[in-house]
Amino acid sequence: MLKKIESSNLMQHLMDNIRDNIYFMDREGRIILINKEGAKWLGYASPEDLLGKTDLDIFTNEHGREAYDDEQRIIKTGIPMLGKEERETRVDGCVTWVSTSKMPLRNDAGEIVGTFGISRDITDHKRAELRAEKFAEENRRFREEMEDELQMAAELQKTFFPTAYPQFAQGAVEFAHLYHASETVGGDFCSIRRLSETEVGIFLCDVMGHGVRAALGTAIIRAIVEEISDQEKNPGVFLTRMNRALMPILRQGEQFLFATACYMILDSVTGRVRYSVAGHPSPIIFNKHRADWLMESDETAGPALAIDAESEYSTHERVLVPGDAVFMYTDGIYEEENADGEEFGQERLLAAVRKNCDCNLKVLYKNLLRAACTFSGCDDPEDDACFVGFRLNQYLSR
Repeated sequence: MLKKIESSNLMQHLMDNIRDNIYFMDREGRIILINKEGAKWLGYASPEDLLGKTDLDIFTNEHGREAYDDEQRIIKTGIPMLGKEERETRVDGCVTWVSTSKMPLRNDAGEIVGTFGISRDITDHKRAELRAEKFAEENRRFREEMEDELQMAAELQKTFFPTAYPQFAQGAVEFAHLYHASETVGGDFCSIRRLSETEVGIFLCDVMGHGVRAALGTAIIRAIVEEISDQEKNPGVFLTRMNRALMPILRQGEQFLFATACYMILDSVTGRVRYSVAGHPSPIIFNKHRADWLMESDETAGPALAIDAESEYSTHERVLVPGDAVFMYTDGIYEEENADGEEFGQERLLAAVRKNCDCNLKVLYKNLLRAACTFSGCDDPEDDACFVGFRLNQYLSR
């Protein structure tokens, strides 16, 4: 049955039913045949309306000239053009996208007498692709802007930490701090502020979480520390006032932050250190011969800040002798885990202090970080880690 169907009928059947655009052109680029779908695609009522027209008649000059040049190159070289994605802009302003293949049209003698081609509508696909590219570019710019802003925030957060320490005559007291952020910005903050000719206040806090939210918490706490540290010389009352100030700021509905903190005031004349703790691990006291927890067994820490507005914090005290050093730290140092999920822990931290009792404070802090990282097998702690403290070298003479 198929043998009885003339090849011209098969061609017409294809031309009438395929959804792609099929067209034939002479050597001058004039359309000599186009299917119904092609005419419809180009905005014409019938294929006859397109006969004799060139690309320059149908499209804007830019695309029309490009298409015409492609056809002339095929006629000259005999090399087909396959699967070229083209943005077509018609003279009426309509913009579409097609995937086009064009080949040389030959007569019975094999001479090239024109071109023929097939174009497939890929407009929806291309628009989706362009939208995806636009989204990817916008996302890239957004990430870059975020990274720039985070870097700026990190530089700003560095200014929160001490850049210089209080100086006492004859080097009676030396101070040191060390901060390691697990991300660009973090939730640890410390300060060392001179309160009088003989007293200094040392503060450390650890805001819940990581990143920007925690960093914003530290900015708020820093402002409160600056506001009340010169007014309140009792560490317990200091933390009580801080807690009440933080409650309405950090507890906003279901979204809230809290912070652990420790505040101590050293009198460099007497060696008396008064301190108060809000959900924070006990500071460590040490000298060349021993190291232990600063908090006595019967002393209790109050809850973390911004948990309960009615919390009141007690003040404890110890008297230091020359050679004693005290430092505070955040939980990022002892919560480091090894491959088995075991924490470095506070007891290992204390043991590491005992091994490094004769180090100066800065070296001690670095050695403690190294010990925790060696235990976990990581190059850097996964959480924020901060140390701050002092060594009483001698009593300050009045």
